[in-house]
Amino acid sequence: MTDRRDEPAENISGGDAGGGAFAAFDPDREAETRAEAVVDDLGELYWRKAYGGQDGFECLVRTILSQNTSDKASQPAHDSLMSRYGPADDLAENLAAAVENELAETISSAGLYNQKSAVLVRTAEWALDEFGSTHAFDRFVREGDPTEVRRTLLSVKGVGPKTADCVLLFAGGRGGVFPVDTHVHRIARRMGLAPADADHETVREHLERDVPAEKCGFGHTAMIQFGRDYCSARKPACLDGPEACPLYDLCERVGVDEVEGTVVDPAETVE
Repeated sequence: MTDRRDEPAENISGGDAGGGAFAAFDPDREAETRAEAVVDDLGELYWRKAYGGQDGFECLVRTILSQNTSDKASQPAHDSLMSRYGPADDLAENLAAAVENELAETISSAGLYNQKSAVLVRTAEWALDEFGSTHAFDRFVREGDPTEVRRTLLSVKGVGPKTADCVLLFAGGRGGVFPVDTHVHRIARRMGLAPADADHETVREHLERDVPAEKCGFGHTAMIQFGRDYCSARKPACLDGPEACPLYDLCERVGVDEVEGTVVDPAETVE
């Protein structure tokens, strides 16, 4: 593969300004697992970037805004929020003092804005109660034990595993973290990288086990883009023939009937 695509500007990583360094892939090192081979091939198709360097609380806010919506919708909401409630160093303090209906109006492009505004205010109040300041929260994300950071984030109502893992990855810059969203969940099971009926946490465990730590961050973001470009829920590219999908030879196509042209969720194939 030689069609290396540019990283989209609208991306939970922050696009080209998202921080982090490009991941080094050793061309002479043979992949030890099929999951690693998939990520290596994605490295020939998309950018190779290791993430980290974002402010922790801003990353948490950005990820909450992205829940159940696209980056294209959540990015303007994030920009409006930062314009009104920034800078990043004071974000928790400013959101904790925000009037919810005004905050909801500010982030309306993200969808579910009333619900998300309540979550953001509650999360800001929690961060200040727990850590005392935005800066102290950011330091905890960067320097705290990853297991403890994840456990602490998951204790917050409205913060799920994907959100916690994105904060660890994009702000903490932690290796070995492979957040699982709907695209990753679907693709990993369809390709046979995880059991067909695996839940999000089981998919995460399989990917973090089988993909080298330094490739997990890149693998997460590139797999999402692959899901948008090739492996959609209703019409994966393989239905147009083997040549239509760059990962065809690495995929088990669980739930995909190429002859009939039908697609079901991989879980539906389990008896």
